[in-house]
Amino acid sequence: MLRDSLPKIVTSQLPGPQAQAIINRRAAATPSAIRCSYPVVISRGEGAMVEDVDGNRFLDWVGGVGVLNIGYSHPEVIAAVKDQADNYFHAMGNIITHEGYVALAEQLSYRAPVRGTHKRAYFTNSGAEADENAVKLAKAYTGRPNIIVFTGAFHGRTLLTMSMTAKKAYARGMGPFPDGVYRTEFPYLYRTPGELTGQAAIDYYLEKLNQVFEHASPPEYVAAIVVEPLQGEGGFIPAPLEWVKAVRQLCDRHGILLIVDEVQTGFGRTGRLFASQYWQEQGIQPDILTAAKSIAAGIPLSAIVAREEIMEAVPAGVIGGTFGGNALACAAGLKVLELMDRDQLPQRACEIGEIVNARYRDWAEKLEVIGDIRGLGAMIGLELVKDRATKQPYPELVERVVNRAANQGLIIESAGIYGNVIRFLAPLVITDAQLAAGLDIFESALTSSL
Repeated sequence: MLRDSLPKIVTSQLPGPQAQAIINRRAAATPSAIRCSYPVVISRGEGAMVEDVDGNRFLDWVGGVGVLNIGYSHPEVIAAVKDQADNYFHAMGNIITHEGYVALAEQLSYRAPVRGTHKRAYFTNSGAEADENAVKLAKAYTGRPNIIVFTGAFHGRTLLTMSMTAKKAYARGMGPFPDGVYRTEFPYLYRTPGELTGQAAIDYYLEKLNQVFEHASPPEYVAAIVVEPLQGEGGFIPAPLEWVKAVRQLCDRHGILLIVDEVQTGFGRTGRLFASQYWQEQGIQPDILTAAKSIAAGIPLSAIVAREEIMEAVPAGVIGGTFGGNALACAAGLKVLELMDRDQLPQRACEIGEIVNARYRDWAEKLEVIGDIRGLGAMIGLELVKDRATKQPYPELVERVVNRAANQGLIIESAGIYGNVIRFLAPLVITDAQLAAGLDIFESALTSSL
């Protein structure tokens, strides 16, 4: 079965002839701005494996960029979606109630570690939509116009979320942007100025946040602070718990809501169903949580969860949409939660993380280009540098490694504000044999690229 197989390249070059023909058609039919960097045209996918149209088999460590935590084509999700499709595909939430929407909202409200005894949830289609809706809720509840976001943040590509996203390569030529979005420094502890460590580093980043109130927006005009518990596109950088605790206290002091963007970190990836459960274990809870990506195993769906008084503050007609909470997506989402529990996938994420981190640490003892290893669970970043002392980024090496790995049957991807981080986002259903094979390919690609 493909699900249990290992990477294998059978064509003399990549892409193979059939894949190349389809890639050529893509180049003529679709915008070049939607770039595909990999020589792969999928024919089928199972678990962590992809077979292309030429019969090449690839191990996928990107997972649709964090969408496939339960893997490609999970048979039980397929069955759940087929059962739902036999009854109906769609029932718009503003017109007709379908039980799947209600059941999934109940489940997420129960599980999400947000403040409040009575929580509510509703659905949109993408991570960007969820983040934009979370901002709507915060503005409606507080009556305030502004939000604070961070360097390295990625929140989407809608007009508002392009403003919230730090990297402006994703927004080139798209202005003017909505006002009231202010940015400060995320605690990137590997690159603190002056080599600050410990509490001194935390204090530095907190002071940068407080400076927003002096130089950009007084706190009484800030509706929300929006943060990823572990930055994805920014380079797989975890938010330090000491910093999160201080941000929560700052929010409480000024009546600001704390929004946690769990679009990429959610659904078992970090060793918890939601990464902010690590916060909860330290007595910290956000006010609003957004989720997407792996929520429905690849069917477009996203969610916003908050306590009742926040949800009920938004005026009728301001939130909602045609496809949010589609019946097929909700059926998949309910099955994903069941599988997360039954198969203990968050725990599996921790096991995977231990294996990967051990191998990375072994490489770091031999290879001076490895500057930092960081992450939570099975969401791990490997930062490559030209010099450990200066920490000069090495994006050229990352590009070579990504290309060589793909040609050996392993799909990996870069991240980070300097493009010098290789991200690990393998499906949590990956087998031990596949994990070992992937690490061998990765090591070979890395050492041969130096």
